[in-house]
Amino acid sequence: MERVNELKAYIKSYGKAAVAFSGGVDSAFLIKASLDALGYDNVIAVTVLSNVIAEEEKAAALKMAREIGIRHITVDFDIFDIEGFKENPPDRCYICKKKIFEEIIRIAGEHGIDTVFDGTNADDEGDYRPGMKALKELGVVSPLKACGITKAEVREYSRGLELWTWNVPSLACLASRVPYNELITEEKLRMVEKAETYIRSYGFSQLRVRCHERIARIELLPEELAGLDLRKMKAINDKLKELGFSYVTLDMGGYRTGSLNDAIKQE
Repeated sequence: MERVNELKAYIKSYGKAAVAFSGGVDSAFLIKASLDALGYDNVIAVTVLSNVIAEEEKAAALKMAREIGIRHITVDFDIFDIEGFKENPPDRCYICKKKIFEEIIRIAGEHGIDTVFDGTNADDEGDYRPGMKALKELGVVSPLKACGITKAEVREYSRGLELWTWNVPSLACLASRVPYNELITEEKLRMVEKAETYIRSYGFSQLRVRCHERIARIELLPEELAGLDLRKMKAINDKLKELGFSYVTLDMGGYRTGSLNDAIKQE
């Protein structure tokens, strides 16, 4: 656990911090490490409850904060109030993340805290991530990335700390399911959320339902495709059509992070 001790020392050097807390693997581990390093009075967790966060993810954040025993502040935030968000340009993540973290910084200031942490890890350097630009502009600190801690290490250390988040699937905001330049609506977000919840009920772990207007493109881990028999395929097809999709397809490439960025790379 030497790397964990290095992380705690890095965190402690800031004295006080507000941690952007989604309830996922990275932020849960960061919350625990921050609490251990800074103590109860010097750290808060801030969760922004917006339209692009699934209900089960919100519930997980509330549960984890209670179990860890940290001061937890939640704020409701209508993501559609952000100018340019619903139009979904390629830099949508930058537009959205900047507004959300401005809100977290405001809340931190109200509690006498100047530093905001986020759960970006060392693996997040790759791919197309415009949101990273917003974090840099706002001076948000990413302790996991700064200490070179990868997602695999976060899971390993979380397991050692007995955090049940150690093996939960990687999550991402629901807006990431809609291709760039396609209008984001509340209806699409809820369709995707309900579709993924339903498919997950069959035991599939890591998955995405990409929403191409009325076409649902399902991404599953290649090693889990064998579990998709004809009975499940029919049930999933029927359920997703009931939710509002006209066509339901299976992506032969399987699950992959940021698959909608393929169009950006091609351009």
